[in-house]
Amino acid sequence: MRIEANSPDEYLENLTEDRREVMSKLREVIQTNLPAGFHEEMNYGMIGYVVPKSTYPAGYHCDPKLPLPFLAIANQKNFIAVYHMGIYADPKLLDWFVTEYPSHVKGKLDMGKSCIRFKKMDQIPYNLIGELCQKIAVEDWINTYERLYKPSK
Repeated sequence: MRIEANSPDEYLENLTEDRREVMSKLREVIQTNLPAGFHEEMNYGMIGYVVPKSTYPAGYHCDPKLPLPFLAIANQKNFIAVYHMGIYADPKLLDWFVTEYPSHVKGKLDMGKSCIRFKKMDQIPYNLIGELCQKIAVEDWINTYERLYKPSK
């Protein structure tokens, strides 16, 4: 469910009131907890948090014109999604998140490789998402990305 928006504020304005409230709270949690150096912008049609080109000029290997993506939140048809590249890239972080999740939410974790899906808006573990945001600094993400994903020359 792609929302055409030029800014995170415009993205939120285009949501229904109930979804806007949830997405706004997620955005606030992320902005409060994400280490310095990440930049908020529209990225792939979602509210994204990236390593800006001023910090990492090489950009994203899939499209070097784009900044290096790290995290995004999106309103999908049947759920709210948090996309966290660190969970995808770091098995220790994934294990930590999967282990912590049950102590924050009753019910099964619905997750893909980097996508955490929340179908029940009243069961989003905001504190856990905040803690997850604090786990990787910009420099650590760049190092992990280069080690795992950047094509060797």
